[in-house]
Amino acid sequence: MNGEILIVDDDKAHLSMLRTVLKGWGYQTFGVEDGSDAISQVQDKPFDCILMDVRMAHVGGIEALNEIKTINPSIPIIIMTAYSSVDMAVQAMKLGAYDYLTKPLNFDELQLTLERSLEHQQLSRENQSLRLLLSTSDALSSIRGSSIPIKEMKKMIQTIAPSEATVLILGESGTGKELIAKAIHGCSKRNKKPLVSVNCAALTETLLESELFGHEKGAFTGADKRRDGRFMQANKGTIFLDEVGEVPLPMQAKLLRAIQEREIQRLGSDTVLYADVRIIAATNKDLLAGVQEGRFREDLYYRLNVVALEVPTLRERSDDIPLLAKYFLVQLAEKNRKSIVDFTPLAMDCLIRHDWPGNVRELENAIERAVVLCAGNYITERELPPALTKTLEANDILHDDRLKGMAGLPLEEIEKEAIIQTLQKTLGNKSEAAKLLNITRTTLNNKIKKYNIVQTNSVSK
Repeated sequence: MNGEILIVDDDKAHLSMLRTVLKGWGYQTFGVEDGSDAISQVQDKPFDCILMDVRMAHVGGIEALNEIKTINPSIPIIIMTAYSSVDMAVQAMKLGAYDYLTKPLNFDELQLTLERSLEHQQLSRENQSLRLLLSTSDALSSIRGSSIPIKEMKKMIQTIAPSEATVLILGESGTGKELIAKAIHGCSKRNKKPLVSVNCAALTETLLESELFGHEKGAFTGADKRRDGRFMQANKGTIFLDEVGEVPLPMQAKLLRAIQEREIQRLGSDTVLYADVRIIAATNKDLLAGVQEGRFREDLYYRLNVVALEVPTLRERSDDIPLLAKYFLVQLAEKNRKSIVDFTPLAMDCLIRHDWPGNVRELENAIERAVVLCAGNYITERELPPALTKTLEANDILHDDRLKGMAGLPLEEIEKEAIIQTLQKTLGNKSEAAKLLNITRTTLNNKIKKYNIVQTNSVSK
């Protein structure tokens, strides 16, 4: 079939004739005799086009057009009108009708208009799909990494984002749960509307209620004017409830109603407001254990835990550490106006071997410290936090046959010996030695002076 067309006309004979003609052109048709029935049909089915009369007994075409455009603004609506009602048809065009045809209908004109409207609809859908694809790509690009756990998580985000399901993001502190929430929102159909975040752990019970639901003027001391809460600020968009496990037990009942019914009340008001929001929550707590211990409502837990998404720790995705470290290095070097280009192999080895209990946030902080302390073009192990180097075993590092026998030496002695052996290998060629050591020639000269290295076989390059 070429498309599904809803025909709306209270003239039964005219309606029947149109259905027969359009069926002959290859369309699947549906017929109703009043605007109210058309509105009901649109609520149940995404038609490709609507052919609708202006004048009908109960709900006319203009009123139905207005209502249908609020339900599904993308459906092209072609208005049929008598010559005497052309002004009304022009009004319909201003309200969003695709085109209008005058009765008696010219069937060639009708066929051409239908074809154009369906082409317009198809192009609109393709553009929408392209925009969604591009926004999905942009949203996911902020999640850096190519390890298997990250690839699996990105696939999960792409699967759940287009739905309206409530998502519970689980993970240790510092794993990037808010970044995941932003990616889900960015890949969703709500991405043109706001993502509003609330840190539930940072507010007292009264302040949290006001923050979430808003308040009326005079609701409490300091409430000098009415204020919308985060639920209403996120209307048509997404609300992100970070650290939801910290919500006080008395507040959990009110939060449950907001999530379950999408209904809220400002503090100090009896008026019930409806908020069209998608819920994303995050926690580093074991909410099920909280349920068993009576600290978290069971019904709220199951309302939040519709789709659970576990964010992998940095320990579980250690393959991503070099990529993340270099990303942070570029960002932070620019921020601090430093010309640092990379890590030394030993420094990178320290980063990879560390357990990272603070996850990505700890890694970023470690890189920032190193960037601030670094005086050269390469970050060495000396600029890294002591926690990353104090347990470094020399015999774990010296796995290269050229460095055997150096276990137990201080790290500076290891570096000095590495420079001496490299210079010997390159017959004193400093440019070649600097390349092998992954440092600049200036840095190499400085280290030669620092360690009082006496060169032999120097080729002065």
